[in-house]
Amino acid sequence: MTSLKGRGTERNGMRRFVRTAGAALLAAAILTGCGSKSEQEYEKPALYWYQQMMKKIASGNLEKADNIFTSLESEHISSPLIPQAMLILMQAHMDNEEYLLAQFYLDEYMKRYGSFKNRQLAQFYKIKAAFYGLHSPQRDQKLIDDTLIRARNYIVTYPRGEFTPMVQTIETRLAMTRYLLDESIAGLYERRDKPKAAKIYHERAVKGWVGKEDIEPPEGGWLSWLFE
Repeated sequence: MTSLKGRGTERNGMRRFVRTAGAALLAAAILTGCGSKSEQEYEKPALYWYQQMMKKIASGNLEKADNIFTSLESEHISSPLIPQAMLILMQAHMDNEEYLLAQFYLDEYMKRYGSFKNRQLAQFYKIKAAFYGLHSPQRDQKLIDDTLIRARNYIVTYPRGEFTPMVQTIETRLAMTRYLLDESIAGLYERRDKPKAAKIYHERAVKGWVGKEDIEPPEGGWLSWLFE
């Protein structure tokens, strides 16, 4: 049988536990509240937001960087740091293979700062983002065709542009990819005894400016061949 003294000791121990636990919970609540307030920053200089955004990009936290850019844009709508921040975020998302977000920043940049020089840069990045956004040439045939059109228009519009040689490289790789795809589809139709369809794709392939003699077909994966 438990003695009265023993029961009193248990009750005292329980009271001490409750007081200690309550104090710990209160301290945690205070710390959490302080942390929340420190994250809810506002009315900061534009340079402060810009530097915080760069820190988040450097640490790989692009979602937080996007949120900080929103604060920069909201509090300093006319800041000269905004166009530069847009391009940096665009490049960061592109490097992270988040091509839709990269194109979002490009489109916004073009709407606001679309001078001739800036347009040349932005259109180059848009072509580059679309090119690196290819995941499967077989499934992304429309993207290949659309990017080819953009690349050719770019070369015509900016024949001596700073980025034109790189666009020409992208155009060449996409043209070779398009040729190989057309020949591959034509061969598939031939194997299925559909000569009319095969002829359409053979003719489409030879209309391009690259030919079979210009291309070394991929031995491994399509993507490594296309990009490397």
